[in-house]
Amino acid sequence: MAVCADKPVWRTESYAAQVEKHWPETGKHILAQYDDTSIVVYQAFRPEIAEFAVENQRFGGPFYNPNRMSWIKTNFLWMMYRCGWASKENQQRVLAVRITREGFDEILANAYTPKAQEEAGLSKDQLKVRLQWDPDHEPAGTTRLPRRAIQLGLKGEILHRYASDWIVSITDITDTVQEQYRVLQTSGTDQLQVAAERVYHVSDPKTKALIGADDWAG
Repeated sequence: MAVCADKPVWRTESYAAQVEKHWPETGKHILAQYDDTSIVVYQAFRPEIAEFAVENQRFGGPFYNPNRMSWIKTNFLWMMYRCGWASKENQQRVLAVRITREGFDEILANAYTPKAQEEAGLSKDQLKVRLQWDPDHEPAGTTRLPRRAIQLGLKGEILHRYASDWIVSITDITDTVQEQYRVLQTSGTDQLQVAAERVYHVSDPKTKALIGADDWAG
């Protein structure tokens, strides 16, 4: 587990305000909550895995399979689309996993889309991180957006390092997820509070070219 003197608090902001002021409408962008040293990624699990992770501040236990590819997402609303706002089977608990930016940048530096993997001549066994740029969605999940959201599939040694070495904190945000889903159902997006996120700028040119992230000056 990574050492951090003052562990940052997971924050929410108005969905409507972020759409208006901070999020690009199109392109491939990493939307994330981050600071100078850490970044938040999301995963949804069955209760037993989530409870072990929160209690021990690492992943493990009898229900966690370290030999299976594990997918992380930086975009809160993309996680909500995938887990149905914590309603899908084996995805009832949503975790905000804060990891070091050093670790996240290493994940990105080893991330390949299927096309990039083919061009690099990498076999399935050689691949450390699978990258997918998928259509982002509005909060209700019924409308696709022109913007693309990133998800990263980790396996092997890089998954081991993510699951233990790079973790700053693990927070169960399921109560907030369920609360805001009720807001969405009753009041729409005007009052909706979601994770405070901005575009994460990939500083290394080689990594940026590898993953295909777009420029954004906002």
